[in-house]
Amino acid sequence: MQIPGHIDPVPVPRNVTPRADGRVDLMGLAKAQIRELFAEAGLDAKQAKLRSKQVFHWIYHRGVSDFGDMTDISKKLRPWLDARFVIARPEVAEAQVSEDGTRKWLLRTADAQDYEMVFIPDADRGTLCISSQVGCTLNCRFCHTGTMRLVRNLTPGEIVGQVMLARDALGEWPRGNMDLSDQESADTYRADAYRADGRMLTNIVLMGMGEPLYNFDNVRDAMAVVMDGEGLSLSKRRITLSTSGVVPMMEKAGEEIGVNLAVSLHAVTKDIRDEIVPINKKYGIEELLEACAAYPGANNARRITFEYVMLKDKNDSDEDARELVRLIKRYGLPAKVNLIPFNPWPGAVYECSEPERIKAFSKIIFDAGISAPVRTPRGRDIDAACGQLKTAATKLSRAERDRLEAEAAG
Repeated sequence: MQIPGHIDPVPVPRNVTPRADGRVDLMGLAKAQIRELFAEAGLDAKQAKLRSKQVFHWIYHRGVSDFGDMTDISKKLRPWLDARFVIARPEVAEAQVSEDGTRKWLLRTADAQDYEMVFIPDADRGTLCISSQVGCTLNCRFCHTGTMRLVRNLTPGEIVGQVMLARDALGEWPRGNMDLSDQESADTYRADAYRADGRMLTNIVLMGMGEPLYNFDNVRDAMAVVMDGEGLSLSKRRITLSTSGVVPMMEKAGEEIGVNLAVSLHAVTKDIRDEIVPINKKYGIEELLEACAAYPGANNARRITFEYVMLKDKNDSDEDARELVRLIKRYGLPAKVNLIPFNPWPGAVYECSEPERIKAFSKIIFDAGISAPVRTPRGRDIDAACGQLKTAATKLSRAERDRLEAEAAG
C-alpha cells in the first residue's frame, strides 16, 4: 500500500533489536513468548511455564530489571537467566522538565535511533504520551514531528519500555517483600506482602512520534503487555490510540487492541484537509467518518475524540465549526472534540487562532450538545507540546551529543 511520505512506513519487520552481547531482551514480550524462549534455552516445559510467569511478574509488576533481584527464583537459576537474557530500558539521551511540570525524554535505541516521550501531570491524572515510530511519514503540515524522515518502526519492547521508564522515573513500582520458597507456585504470590503507592501515571496516549496504525502488529502486542492483568494492568479505557486516518486498519484496531480512538481531523473540507493532513488524499473525510461510525466499542461512554488544531484563518471560522457539528451528527458519532491551540515551531507556515476565535468556535460546538474543550498547551518551553515532538538534538552531531552528555554526567 503506497502511503504519502518520504519512504515506506513498514520497512523491515522486527520484534526485537539484536544485541551485540547475544542476549535476548525480554522487554515487551508476553508470558507465552517468554515461556517459549525459556524452553528453547533448555528449561523443561513445567519449569519454563513457572519461571516465565515469575519473570513476567517481576518485570511488569515490580519493575525489576536484574535477575539477581528475583528472590523467588533459585540462586542457581538466576545467573543462568542473566547469561542468556536481559531486561533493558531505553537509553535516556536527554531529560527535560517544563515550568508546568511536563517531562520530556529523548530516548535512544540499541541501534542509535532517537525518539521521544512526554509525561503530562494533572490534578486528577497523569498522561504518558508515547511514540510508535522513529520519525513519521505523514507530513502533516502543522506538525513539527511530521517534518522528520521516518527511520523505522519501534519494537514492542521499545514501546513498552517507554512506560517502564516513566514508572521508574516517577518511582511508582510496588515496595515490600514477596520472597517465596523455590518450590512455591507462581500462583501463590502473597499480594498482601507488598503495596503499590498511589500512581501518577494513570493514562497512556499513542500520540507521540509516528502513526500507530502503520506499526500495527508491534503496537497491538505492546498494548497487550501493558494491559495484562498480571503485569502493568492498565485498563483499555485509560489508553487512547491516535490515528491520522488509516482507514483500512481502524476496525482491526478496535477488534484486536480495543482501546479508545482519537482521530486527527483538523479540517472539515477536502481542500483544507488535503493541505494540512495529506493522508486525506488517500482516505477522504467521508470514508474516515464512516470508519469511525463502525469502530468497535464506540459508544457514549467511550466516545471517539476528534483532535482539531486551531490554525488562524485556515480552519477556524464559524462555518467550519458548524460543518464539524453537521458531520458528527450526520454519521451519528458518539464524539467529543479536542480543540488544540497551534504550537508554533521554527519554519511553521501557520499561526495559532486568536483566543477569542477559539472560544467562539468551541461555543458553537458546545451549543450543539457536543463537548469541545480547549486543550491547555503544556510543555511549550521544552518543545513537548502537541505537534512539537522533534528534538533539537537532531541538529547536533553524534560527537557533540556525546560531549554534552559527558559534561552533564561530570
